[in-house]
Amino acid sequence: MIDLWTWSTPNGRKVSILLEELGLPYRAHAVDITRGEQRAPEFVAVSPNGKIPAIRDPDSGMALMESGAILIYLAEKAGRLLPTEPAARYRTLEWLMWQMGGLGPMLGQAHHFLHFHPGKAPYAEERYHQEARRLYGVLEQRLADRDYLAGDYSIADIACWPWVSRFEWQRIDLADYPGVRRWYLTIAARPAVQRGYHCPTRVNDIPLP
Repeated sequence: MIDLWTWSTPNGRKVSILLEELGLPYRAHAVDITRGEQRAPEFVAVSPNGKIPAIRDPDSGMALMESGAILIYLAEKAGRLLPTEPAARYRTLEWLMWQMGGLGPMLGQAHHFLHFHPGKAPYAEERYHQEARRLYGVLEQRLADRDYLAGDYSIADIACWPWVSRFEWQRIDLADYPGVRRWYLTIAARPAVQRGYHCPTRVNDIPLP
């Protein structure tokens, strides 16, 4: 059984959703980042950067931090949701890295200034709201004529979807992005996504536009 250290954030939900999709048995350990539990020595021993999520796989003895690395590891372990054919594999990794380097970090800043601290930094609010809109535009262009980001449903979609699930925090109206809206609702309807979203605890219903 895989041990998963996580919290109810987009990065944490990526891994629980993938574990549910793959049907891999796991045990979730809640790391309450609002109380600083990510700084506890026993957690830092698994995740040196002191960030969730992290896993330990007793089958391989592998402990991993960083959600992107974990997604690749689990998909390869199960042989699903990451293609093996080179072109399809690299297209999937391309969109996974886009999420890791752009969508996640920029939307995280949008959450900080638009949702948690509105009115304190107008320049930052404008900057990150406009960047959020730009990134949604990239998603819209990609999804306008295809069902998923990299061909079939994959870890690229699983990485991006939890960040889009906080569209309200980002002051984004999904009606402005019909391709993204369709993709978002299709994935939200998946039973494994619904189970993984509520790990390690139920906080709210999946937001629906």
